[in-house]
Amino acid sequence: MRMTRIVNRFALATLVAAMPALAPAQTAGLSIEQRLQRVEDQLAIQRILINYHAYLDSRNIGAYVSLFAKDGEWVNGSLVRKGPAQIRELLTGLFGNTPPGWVNTESYTHTTNIQIDLHGDRATARSRHLLVKRGPDGSPVPTLAGRYEDELIREDGHWKILRRVDYPVLPTAEEWGKIMQARRAATATAERPKEPK
Repeated sequence: MRMTRIVNRFALATLVAAMPALAPAQTAGLSIEQRLQRVEDQLAIQRILINYHAYLDSRNIGAYVSLFAKDGEWVNGSLVRKGPAQIRELLTGLFGNTPPGWVNTESYTHTTNIQIDLHGDRATARSRHLLVKRGPDGSPVPTLAGRYEDELIREDGHWKILRRVDYPVLPTAEEWGKIMQARRAATATAERPKEPK
């Protein structure tokens, strides 16, 4: 037990000692302005990844679509939507028309483990997501966990999603496909006008 504590303390001390050396290695040779630009780019991309779920959760379809580049793609398995019109159509197909003033009290999404790699006016990012829904008794219930792999581009001076690939993990893509198919069928049935009696 004592030996384990000594090894753990040594490992922690080594890591802490090495941390100052890691940051300069990633920015070696960059001017202060270039370093600041990298920080601003990272923060802008992080904001996009967080806003993605904020807009999705609030069903703010216009704001959600604006996160994508003009040729932006959303991909999940064999389902691919490209450009603003197709991405908008995907969301209206999932949610129908959101009434003005609607507030989501049934679900929210966590965005975590964000990793961003900058390459000039392009970037790649990886993140995790967890959808939490209201359970039958009002308790939060984790419903869908997955990961994203993104390509981003600076377009007209602003960072945009060029390609987002959504990989469902729990449930699997096949299981989630069945859930979404049932949801679309229920939405279509609810929106269908009732026949007079």
